[in-house]
Amino acid sequence: MAAPTPIKIDFVSDVVCPWCAIGLKSLEQALQNLGSDVEVNLHFQPFELNPQMAPEGEDVAEHLARKYGSTPEQMTQNQEAIRQRGADVGFTFDMDKRKRIVNTFDAHRLLHWAALEGRQTELKQALLAAYFTQGRDVSSHDVLVDVAAKVGLDPLTARLVLDEGRYAQDVRAQEQFYQSQGIRAVPSVIVNDRYLIQGGQPAEVFEQTLRRIAAEG
Repeated sequence: MAAPTPIKIDFVSDVVCPWCAIGLKSLEQALQNLGSDVEVNLHFQPFELNPQMAPEGEDVAEHLARKYGSTPEQMTQNQEAIRQRGADVGFTFDMDKRKRIVNTFDAHRLLHWAALEGRQTELKQALLAAYFTQGRDVSSHDVLVDVAAKVGLDPLTARLVLDEGRYAQDVRAQEQFYQSQGIRAVPSVIVNDRYLIQGGQPAEVFEQTLRRIAAEG
């Protein structure tokens, strides 16, 4: 039996990006389909959709209207399309609960720490669900600590990471690196530091691309 092909995946994304939630679910399905053919080393890399967002955040409707010029009708159509795509891959969007767009820098600092603790994927999944399914404020330290505790991370250390500003330089450096590589939209999925898959692609797209990369060795 052939040994699994090692594959490195850097998943550049934000925790308030709906297509990142869809893309992650699709990628997970693809990896499940690939089974033991590949051995994946998955890292979540930081990207802020709204790096200048004030601490208090901004009303979702006002933000989308200002940023994209979206009318209420367009927002409703877009949200329904996202909700349906989410349902197709097993992710629940409850858009009525999501009232505000928030600053995500602290969430990325916590994710950086979670990677060191071996719990980054679990925290990423939980933060996406906290924001899009439960409508929680993922800029709140209390919420972040609670979500961290629920995936098995130490809440006291999580609180210290947040309150003491730990890993801020690391996160800024990673953000700047991916921007310097031309990443302007997320999700951006970088495989083996060479191949780029962009957007919330269907699972089949991820699977076909990863099979091709694995075949190349």
